[in-house]
Amino acid sequence: MQLAPREPVPPRAAPMPGQPWCLFLDVDGTLLELADTPAGVAVDASLMPLLDQLRAAAGGALALVSGRTIENLDGLLGSLHLPIAGLHGCERRDAAGRLHVAPVARDQLAPVREGLDRMVKRNPSLLLEDKGAGLALHFLKARELEHELRAEVALLAAPLVPHFAILDGHAVIEVKPAAHTKDSAVSAYMQEAPFQGRQPIFIGDDVTDYGGFAAVRRLGGLAIAVGPRVKSEWWLPDPRAVRLWLEQLATLEMA
Repeated sequence: MQLAPREPVPPRAAPMPGQPWCLFLDVDGTLLELADTPAGVAVDASLMPLLDQLRAAAGGALALVSGRTIENLDGLLGSLHLPIAGLHGCERRDAAGRLHVAPVARDQLAPVREGLDRMVKRNPSLLLEDKGAGLALHFLKARELEHELRAEVALLAAPLVPHFAILDGHAVIEVKPAAHTKDSAVSAYMQEAPFQGRQPIFIGDDVTDYGGFAAVRRLGGLAIAVGPRVKSEWWLPDPRAVRLWLEQLATLEMA
């Protein structure tokens, strides 16, 4: 007898935590709506007060975990000076303000940088973002070239593997040091005050956030996916829903 196909399990709306919590947030596509270029994102006036309120509610245990650099995020967020893990974990500012940076020989990336630059010159709709310790090729305006671009970047970066990794994100391909990830960044925070001993929450919208999901799951935390590109046991539909959820979290009173 042929069994009927199983119905897919619908995503569940993200719950509120039931104990003292700490929070890890991706930025683009999670806190902020995606834009055509990294420089094109809009930071609205309500974001900074919300982040400040969340930081106070968590006793300081709030960190951004992003593919952007710390310098770039500081430029977006002004004087908040939050704990930040940038470049997918390759650089990290802890709650005490100390900076932890992966030792990377920038000259190792030179052949890849030159190859990506040639690709951009052939197709001006591409954008090369040089992050120092990593490189990102954005192709939002050339989605029809995705498979060709991914294959070409893989060939360029192959001599650097396994010391460097290729990350496939939303309309972006990144080459970055392999030893440091969003998983390693969250794990490091969770061994430090004020994060230690709290229930961790990670919210992200892209496959590059799966490392953060894995880290908080190991510690009994909440892994919350945003939008259609990633899957998790908990879900929010878009950045607007993330903001509403965070506003509720910021006023949550622990028993």
